[in-house]
Amino acid sequence: METLKYKVIKSDKQYDNYCRILQELVFSPSKSKAMNDEIDLLTLIIEKYDEEHATFKAPDPVELLKSLMKDHKMKAVDVACLLEVSEGLVSDMLKYKKGFSKKSIRILSERFKMRQEAFNRPYELILNDSGNRSGRKSKNKLAAVS
Repeated sequence: METLKYKVIKSDKQYDNYCRILQELVFSPSKSKAMNDEIDLLTLIIEKYDEEHATFKAPDPVELLKSLMKDHKMKAVDVACLLEVSEGLVSDMLKYKKGFSKKSIRILSERFKMRQEAFNRPYELILNDSGNRSGRKSKNKLAAVS
């Protein structure tokens, strides 16, 4: 019987080792299909361990975008140009009034070299029952709305 190359992480030492291996694979100059599969598997195992053991809570997509805008010295107008949308729409997105479209998620993930999942996490939009803007948060948990 074949032994598994990777197992569920059970210690910080094992976690650190898997992170080191993942980093080596990711920054390898050439990648085969098998290497990409190995990267995906290690990423999944590491993320599962992080979910169960880390106290760090990933920011919602709006907070993530705000942080990236600050880090890259971007304003709403810059994001609007990048996404090819109006400044008003970007303003509504940053105020939790509008969700990120699938196209916006793709563009942002490409621009900031991140996985699309980072911008496609559930978060609450500020909507009233009829869908118009109000000060009440709804339980709308869809990030991509169009």
